[in-house]
Amino acid sequence: MPNRDLSGKVVMVTGAGSGLGRAMALALAESGATVAGVDVNVDGMNETGDMASGSFTPIKTDITSVDEVDTAISTALNDLGGLHVLINCAGLGMPTLRVDYWDNRLFFWEADPDKWQRLMDVNVRGAFLMGRAAAPHLVEQKWGRIVNVTTSMNTMIRGGNMPYGQSKASLEAASNAWADDLQDTGVTCNVLVPGGAADTPMVPNESPYARENLVQPVVMGPPACWLASEDSDGINSMRFLARNWDPDASDEDNIKSAGAPAAWPELADAASVGQPVTSHGKDIPR
Repeated sequence: MPNRDLSGKVVMVTGAGSGLGRAMALALAESGATVAGVDVNVDGMNETGDMASGSFTPIKTDITSVDEVDTAISTALNDLGGLHVLINCAGLGMPTLRVDYWDNRLFFWEADPDKWQRLMDVNVRGAFLMGRAAAPHLVEQKWGRIVNVTTSMNTMIRGGNMPYGQSKASLEAASNAWADDLQDTGVTCNVLVPGGAADTPMVPNESPYARENLVQPVVMGPPACWLASEDSDGINSMRFLARNWDPDASDEDNIKSAGAPAAWPELADAASVGQPVTSHGKDIPR
């Protein structure tokens, strides 16, 4: 992997108390970044801090709260010396609505409205509030990154997977729109996904999936470090599959093998010229 020297960069990672957020926080800290971990799971963030080989500061935050989000951003700016990168990784999954959802299908009309709303609040409103609070500072300093963690299109539109799928579809669309708003500011917005079901608490241990066949969270580290670095200057409105990112390959090769435009603009292009869009998600890559 090309060496990333992230010294001087302050990176805020939501969901840093476990899973993909922890993996990225550890990789970023190892590369020299000052990492601010945001989560409601204080014990989990303390574990992340114990594992970190570099600077990691936990900031307990409910990302659905405007006041708490604003406080987290202010803490980074005032106590950590700035803010350069925001990675929105915190999220709730289907087990928060039905623990055995994989073999006891949750039809959308069976979803508990309050649990449905809580998932949407964390996965969509939370990312928006974080981006809303961070963007003005990033734009003012004329350099910054917003990285949103979404999922595959298949997951977004598959039945028995709501509202998790639709929450990530919303964040994917938002990522493309944010990237458009940020054009020519020096700040970029991109999407990073593991590239398949990952070995995190999102997939309960009780599930029938063999853990060794799941995508390992550590794959998120190398592309996250690249996106947080100046090596990714000019890369905007892209989505990257972490499992396809080869740490030993060049950045140029990885952009080709792991990258694609965010939010599948080819579907919008086809619709705009009257071409039928018939895929049910089974054949759509990334």
